[in-house]
Amino acid sequence: MRSSGRRKSDGIFFHRAELPDGHVTKQLGARVTSVARTVVDLARVSPFMPAVVTADSALREDLTTKAALLATCHDCPRWPGIRKARRVVEFADPGAESVLESCARVVFDEHGLEAPELQFSVTGPDFRYSVDFYWPRHRVIAEADGAIKYSDQRAAIRQLKRDQQLRDLGYKVVHFTWGELFQNPEEVIARIRKAFASLTPV
Repeated sequence: MRSSGRRKSDGIFFHRAELPDGHVTKQLGARVTSVARTVVDLARVSPFMPAVVTADSALREDLTTKAALLATCHDCPRWPGIRKARRVVEFADPGAESVLESCARVVFDEHGLEAPELQFSVTGPDFRYSVDFYWPRHRVIAEADGAIKYSDQRAAIRQLKRDQQLRDLGYKVVHFTWGELFQNPEEVIARIRKAFASLTPV
C-alpha cells in the first residue's frame, strides 16, 4: 500500500503506510508485520513513554534488535511520525527490566537527568547485587519498587539489609514507587538530585 495517512471509522483509527516485503512475516500461517515494523509503527503514532515501553520490551525479550529497528526507520524516511520513531529507537534500551523502569527512564530524561547505567552489578565481600539505575559519577543508585517487592515482612527486611550493605560500600540509595513516579515525579527527581549533591563526584 503506497498511500499514507489516517482515517477514522466508528472510533477506530486506521493508519496506512508503505509495506516493503522485508517488513512482513508469517505467524500461524497469517501474514503479519515483523516485530521491528510493528514497534516502529507504534512509535510513529504513540506518545513517547508508551512507545519506549514497547521498544524496551521487544529488545529485552530478544524479539528484535536495535539494528533491525534502525533499518526499518531507514527504509521509509517519509513516513508520518518517523522522526518520533527514530527518537524512540535511539532511546530504547533492553536493560530496562519492567514497564516501571522504562517509564522511569523517560521521566529522568524529561527532567534533564543524565542517562543512568541499567542493571549495574555491585559486588561486596559476600554478595553481588544488580541495581536498577546507577549514576557512576555520583555513586548514586535508584531502585524502582513495584508493589510486590514488599509483599511480606521478610522481603522488606532483606531490602533494608541490602540497602545498608550498598551504603556501607559508599553508595547512596534512592527508592521510588510507581505511584510516586506518576503522581509526584518532581519529588522523585528532587531526591535523586539531592543524592547527587550529597556525594563528591568521582
